[in-house]
Amino acid sequence: MKSAKGLLGAMTLVIAGAATAADDWYLGVTAGHYDLDGERAIVEDHNSVTAGVQVGKYVSDTLALELGYGANAGHDDFDVLSLNGLLWLNNSDATNWRPYVLFGLNQYDFQDASNLVLDHDDRSTQIMVGVGMGTRFDYGLEFRADLRGMAGHDEDGEDVGVQFSLNKVFGSKSVAPARVAAPVVSQAIAEPEVEVEQEPEQEVRTITVRLNVEFEFNKDTVLAVYGDRLDAIAAAMKAQDDIDLVLEGHTDSRGADQYNMSLSDRRAKAVKAKLVEDYGIPAARISAVGYGETQPIATNETDEGRARNRRVVGEMSFSEVYNF
Repeated sequence: MKSAKGLLGAMTLVIAGAATAADDWYLGVTAGHYDLDGERAIVEDHNSVTAGVQVGKYVSDTLALELGYGANAGHDDFDVLSLNGLLWLNNSDATNWRPYVLFGLNQYDFQDASNLVLDHDDRSTQIMVGVGMGTRFDYGLEFRADLRGMAGHDEDGEDVGVQFSLNKVFGSKSVAPARVAAPVVSQAIAEPEVEVEQEPEQEVRTITVRLNVEFEFNKDTVLAVYGDRLDAIAAAMKAQDDIDLVLEGHTDSRGADQYNMSLSDRRAKAVKAKLVEDYGIPAARISAVGYGETQPIATNETDEGRARNRRVVGEMSFSEVYNF
C-alpha cells in the first residue's frame, strides 16, 4: 500500500502541474466495480468497488493518454494503478455519444489485503483492454463509461470490471462539440406557368378615298380614262357599306351662271350613274349636287386652269384598326 500511496503522491504533483500546463489536459474522478478471479478474490466476495482519480492528456483529436489511481472503497484491501491509452472511434461533432477503446496496464497492490483467499505476490500486473462510450457537456465536462477485461501477466488470473469517469477538460477541447442539425432541404414548389396572351398593339388609321373626274368643255360625259378612280371609290363603298358618298359637280367660268349650274349638276349625276350602273352601288347612298362656277380651284384665265375647274369630286373617310 505504501508504494501505491507513493505513486499517488507523484500523481498529485502531475495533476497539479496539469491544471496549469498546456491545452487539452483533463482531471477526473472514477468509480468502478471489479469482479476478481478466485485467486485474488477478497474473502467470500469476488466483487470489489473502487473509487479513484485520473489525469490525462489529448495528444491528438482522437487519442488520449491517462494515468489513474483507484482504491478498494470501504476497505483497505488493495490499490490499483493504471496507465492507459484511449482511442475515440468517432470524431464527428454531430453525435452526442462517441465510442472508444481502451488499452494499457494495471498494477494491483495487495500488500495490505489480509483477507485474500489464497496467498500470492503482493503486486500483480495485468494487461487491460476495454470498450466504452463517452459524451461531452458544457463547461468542459466529459463523462465516460466502459467495460474492461484484464489478463494477468504475473499469474493466470483474468478479471473484468466496469468503470465510470467524470473529467474536467482544460484547453481547446473544453468546449462541448456543437450539435450539427440535420440539413433542412427546402424544396421549391414550382408554380404552374401561366401563359398570358398579350393583346396585340393596335393603331387606328383614318382612310380617305378621293375621287376627281375632269370633263371636256361643255360636256357631261365620263371619260374612260377615269375608270381606275371609279374602281377605287366603288371598292371603298362596298367595304364600308355604312358610309355614303356626296358627289360635287363644277364648271369653269365660261358660259352663263344658270347654264353652268345645270351643267355641273348633270356632270355629278353622270358620275353617280356610272357607280350605280357599272358597280352596283345603291343609288340611295350617293348624293349629286352642282355648284356651277362658284368654287374654282385654279385660275380661269388659262386652258390648264379651266380644265382643272371642270370637275366632279367626291370624298369618303373611314377608320381601320391595324394590329402589329
